[in-house]
Amino acid sequence: MKIKMIAALLILALTLSTLLGCAGKKDDADVHVFYYTYSDPYISTVRASLDKALDGAGIKYQDHDSNNNQTTQTEQVQTAITKGAKLLIVNIVTTGSDDAASGIISLAKDAGIPVIFFNREVSDGIVKSYDKCVFIGTDASEAGKLQGDMIGDYVVKNYDKIDLNGDGEISYVLFMGEKGNNEAIYRTKYSVENADKKLAAAGKKALKFYDASNKDKYLLDRDGKWSAQAANEYMTTILSSHSTANKNMVELVICNNDGMAEGAISALSSAGYNTGAEGATTIPVFGVDATSAAQALIRGGKMAGTIKQDAEGMAEAIQKCAKNAMDGKGLLDGMEDYNIDSGVDKVRIAYAVYLGE
Repeated sequence: MKIKMIAALLILALTLSTLLGCAGKKDDADVHVFYYTYSDPYISTVRASLDKALDGAGIKYQDHDSNNNQTTQTEQVQTAITKGAKLLIVNIVTTGSDDAASGIISLAKDAGIPVIFFNREVSDGIVKSYDKCVFIGTDASEAGKLQGDMIGDYVVKNYDKIDLNGDGEISYVLFMGEKGNNEAIYRTKYSVENADKKLAAAGKKALKFYDASNKDKYLLDRDGKWSAQAANEYMTTILSSHSTANKNMVELVICNNDGMAEGAISALSSAGYNTGAEGATTIPVFGVDATSAAQALIRGGKMAGTIKQDAEGMAEAIQKCAKNAMDGKGLLDGMEDYNIDSGVDKVRIAYAVYLGE
């Protein structure tokens, strides 16, 4: 009896594991969608929007969670092809080099299957290497530039209120996210660079990283993720020695995604800042993505602003490409109204500033 019970529990565990790793499962799926991780707040929004769009188009699909592991994702792609996949939609895990994307392209080429890469950018060379390949995403530099302009405008307008110790400089911390990722690189660069341009035009000093010994001028998630937990831990450590009472408080928090902004705000709130209560000191926190959680924080007065990454717009563009593939058309057929790079099949979905209006 005990052996039968153990066996039943093992079968149940394997079933649950399969369902969690391959949500939206359809045994006869034509389209297979590979997400770098379900746990990313923005990616979860894209997934919900894309599931809805594919359902609406009558396309049979299967979702896969690669759980931030490139080996897992590549194996999932191989299995999907073996099962008869007709289209691969890939949110690539590894973005620092072409190796992972090149491997997937090789598998797809051998099977004659189109590939749509999305969100996490692959190089022009990868897209050009296969005539049945496109990339759908954003202009990596646009988010950083918009965020930098947004921060600069906000700081100039509220300078005296933000400058808590009255030293004529605004100290900041920046949470980068994933090293080697284009979005993280450009957001790190332009969020400060463009903000400084706004400050210079107003006759103000450039932003000053809170830790003079840190030459990088950013803090990196040690696990190579964009996690709220990492930002929370960093912010908690910072607050153990930086405060308004010590007159060395970090006066501005820049996050390369909203998940990290949530983590930073949680730490700030635990220390008595950014509580949303009347009269409480609020440190301006900025992010990217305009997730529903970030929008709620902005409405509650706990977060200053974010940059909207259009999950619905990205999902719609992917669905149109997928429908073209299913109909035997060119992937970008009928998509002339989209912003497409010159000389390479990369579709760009625009960002927008979100301040809670």
